[in-house]
Amino acid sequence: MIELEGVPELIDPVMVAAFEGWNDAGDAASAAVGHLDREWKGEVFAALDAEDYYDFQVNRPTVFLENGVRKITWPTTRLSVVRVGDTDGKGRTRDLVLVRGIEPSMRWRSFCNELLGFAHELGVEMVVVLGSLLGDTPHTRPVPVSGVTSDADLARRLDLEESRYEGPTGIVGILQEACTHAGIPAVSLWAAVPHYVSQPPNPKASLALLNRLEDLLDVRIPLGELTEDARAWQLGVDQLAAEDSEVAEYVQSLEEARDTADLPEASGEAIAREFERYLRRRDPQAGPGVATEGGLADGRDGSYLRDAASGRTRYPRSAPKEPREPRPSDAPEGPEAGGAGPAGKPDDGPDDTGTGTGTEH
Repeated sequence: MIELEGVPELIDPVMVAAFEGWNDAGDAASAAVGHLDREWKGEVFAALDAEDYYDFQVNRPTVFLENGVRKITWPTTRLSVVRVGDTDGKGRTRDLVLVRGIEPSMRWRSFCNELLGFAHELGVEMVVVLGSLLGDTPHTRPVPVSGVTSDADLARRLDLEESRYEGPTGIVGILQEACTHAGIPAVSLWAAVPHYVSQPPNPKASLALLNRLEDLLDVRIPLGELTEDARAWQLGVDQLAAEDSEVAEYVQSLEEARDTADLPEASGEAIAREFERYLRRRDPQAGPGVATEGGLADGRDGSYLRDAASGRTRYPRSAPKEPREPRPSDAPEGPEAGGAGPAGKPDDGPDDTGTGTGTEH
């Protein structure tokens, strides 16, 4: 039994997690959770025992000096709580449980069970795991972000993709599956990072994940300097690409493929839906959110709501969506293929062929 002392009763808590390593191309996912922790001044209330889950020859501890005294920081996973005030412009508050750490080296089932133990004790209503992968997507276009779940009913309620992936998996896929077996609604959000500029950081991908998280949870996320960092990142990559004719030509081919794939979405209905979403994000009285660049172009609102009469969580109904079959990828998979994150297509990430979107675990 996990005893949590000093943690207040939480309001509509949602657990948001990200793990460095194979599921974190460009450090986009872990940086997004780190941004939430900094902006909302998260208070750490628990840390998993590093001895139980990490190989210190793979993830080495670090030594630092504090007031002349040598100290050691051990690789681990930490949990913090943040209270989000005035999420909808009407004084409503809610709490987030932030999980940030490194993909464990061993005992993954015990690792997930321990996290779910905290989720149970805190009354967590949903788990959202962030991930990022390397994909064939141009840096000049909005970052593709896919929301997936292995729960068919949840996919219909929140207008998400239902995972059909089969193959090697990482801790994101294992944790999502553990949530499903434990009866906790779980969603993973995946951002596609251009494979030709995979070095961290990638603030544009982090920004895209946070924009999608805003829509999913129906909260406003303070972005700080992240929008400007994303713009500066793109300008920097533009300059690098301009200096190499082969890279510039390759980026142009990716742009053409992406624009062709997105062409069917440029309908009057899609444009109207996106315009309504834009107004909602600018006007606090019209709904939650803040106006940002690089947001999703699909205009979907998959947030879940609190029923004032019953006090229970309810989900907006949407038309059932036909699940998309995964497409084979020619790129090698896994960190052993040389990628910092999921090289090509991860275990539970979107298909990275063409536009960088697809079916996830």
